[in-house]
Amino acid sequence: MNGVMNNYDTFTSSDLFLYVIQLGAILAVVTLYFHKLNPFSPTKTKREKRDTWQMWFKVIVACVPAAVIGLILDDYMESIETWYVVGAMLIIYGIAFIVVENMNKKKTVNSMGDMTYKTALMIGMFQVLSIIPGTSRSGATILGATLIGCSRAVAAEFSFFLAIPVMFGVSLLKIVKAGLMMPFSDWMILLAGMVVAYVVSLYAIKFLVSYVKKHDFKAFGWYRIILGIVVMLFFAAKVVFKF
Repeated sequence: MNGVMNNYDTFTSSDLFLYVIQLGAILAVVTLYFHKLNPFSPTKTKREKRDTWQMWFKVIVACVPAAVIGLILDDYMESIETWYVVGAMLIIYGIAFIVVENMNKKKTVNSMGDMTYKTALMIGMFQVLSIIPGTSRSGATILGATLIGCSRAVAAEFSFFLAIPVMFGVSLLKIVKAGLMMPFSDWMILLAGMVVAYVVSLYAIKFLVSYVKKHDFKAFGWYRIILGIVVMLFFAAKVVFKF
């Protein structure tokens, strides 16, 4: 028992909290897209059920790179999670969003049915980049999907679906590493965080889906650049002035 508790003590509860509360956001995705995600829906035709299964197979294919590489590099990436790495990644990906949008590349994937398994695997490779501190998982997958010809709506939607197995897996990994022996109060904090994340995500996802139908991702790019600069300046000042 003491060994398990020591394992939890060495694992930052804040890190666990940041990962596990995202389960609330994933449950929001499942709630909003339940019919589309459900291959057993009695209201779907045989063809629609087959298309749903194919969509899930594409999600699984896209998850393989992150599952393999993420498990190998998880501890290393945690060790390099510093303010300058996070700040740099925020800025770099912000610039990347603006550059990709300015390319105005022709969109060849305008629905889930248009997406091939090769395209899904390529998006999955971009998802691997999200293990780098400061890299948004959804940002990496949306950027990659847009770069290889997916419409903004398909890129955002597929990113949501990819999050379901990925975040469940990551959250389980973090909980197991924590030793499953957190104090009851910490479990309650996690539960409260998940509930809040669920409610907020319901509105955020609806807003994003509506937004990308009429706008590009440049605003998101500028947001990341500004946030990255703020992070860098704040922590640099903290180091210099020691406050």
